[in-house]
Amino acid sequence: MLVVAACYYLGARLGLFQALVNDQVTPLWPPTGVAVLALLLGGLRLWPGVTLGALVVNASLSDLPSVLAICAGNTLAPVVACLLLRRAGFRLELDRTRDALALVLLGALAGMAVSATIGSAALLASGVVGGDRFWSTWAVWWTGDALGVLVLVPIALALRSPRWRRPAVRRWVEAAALVGSLTVVMLIATTTDVRLMYLVYPFLIWAALRFQHLGTAPCALIATTLAARGAAMSTGPFAGMDLLVRMVGLQAYNGTAVLTALLLSTVIAERNAARAAIERTVEQLTEVVGRYQPAPLGDLLPPRRPEGP
Repeated sequence: MLVVAACYYLGARLGLFQALVNDQVTPLWPPTGVAVLALLLGGLRLWPGVTLGALVVNASLSDLPSVLAICAGNTLAPVVACLLLRRAGFRLELDRTRDALALVLLGALAGMAVSATIGSAALLASGVVGGDRFWSTWAVWWTGDALGVLVLVPIALALRSPRWRRPAVRRWVEAAALVGSLTVVMLIATTTDVRLMYLVYPFLIWAALRFQHLGTAPCALIATTLAARGAAMSTGPFAGMDLLVRMVGLQAYNGTAVLTALLLSTVIAERNAARAAIERTVEQLTEVVGRYQPAPLGDLLPPRRPEGP
């Protein structure tokens, strides 16, 4: 629990660098990913660690009633997300299409609406935000919490039990070219007025086809993090937009990008698993056939009658 609380606190300090509302509501909130990952791996018994981390983070940001309400929301949202994922039969291997859909739709978008609603209502009740800013605050909160799950959980699960091999040098070169080119494209797309955000999808397809989940998770991390940075700084395609519009657009982009990456990687993984199963079956049939050699043709023919006068 102390390890969970410490990781939650460190993730919060990183997320608060881009706070947009009251120095505590940010479009990227890594602690939610820490909390969901901890509950998935260690079970619901670790929820006090999430509460402790949230309490330490928010203690100096609001008054006591708001802090308690926000901590309750920050704890309840990962618990709800974990329960929804369990209900959907989520597997940590992320090797099925339904797992990718469940993580994005249930674990991130649906589960994190709980913390956004409770937290925004707490700030509204305490007078920190006015009624005219409630929905923009809710949108930033929901976007940040959901993005924390979408950014951290897939890459952590990909690195949890990878099948480490010694790839050829050309594979390392290809991986470096993929990550480098994606980063350059996203940096340009989030700082220029030209609408280039859609250029991320060829790179996600490339990662899924060549590296499966171990490649799509880092690419999705880079794409969504740089997109959140652009939305927070109101640059590139997010320039001149209202805060609520920026957050809705960012959430739509992040959800679509991560869902596309995960679905493609799981489809490729399922195809590879089916091919491996077919190959194993063929090998077994070949071995069985090899054990039972056919009898010589002469032994199966009836004996010939001797020729007589």
